[in-house]
Amino acid sequence: MKFYGALVLLLTVSTACGLRCYTCTTTDPKSCTTITDCVSPFNRCFSLNINGVITKGCQTSLLCVGNMQCCETDLCNSAIPTGPSVILLLVSSAIITLFI
Repeated sequence: MKFYGALVLLLTVSTACGLRCYTCTTTDPKSCTTITDCVSPFNRCFSLNINGVITKGCQTSLLCVGNMQCCETDLCNSAIPTGPSVILLLVSSAIITLFI
């Protein structure tokens, strides 16, 4: 039971700290390593590819239109899977292994 409490606390703290996004303008999506804490009203991370030039950063949900790909979780605009999605995958695998 303590494990579930710690998991809930961890997820709550990560969301309370605000959204973090990769920010860059590059031709190689894997070279984008600068992380920015988004300020209000920016509530989405975005990635935009125009003629091979990739731009990533913070954006508002109202301006996520056209070819712009937007997402809502920390560091979700990466070319490499990172952040809470990987952690949740590992935690769920551990729980299944322990209880099954």
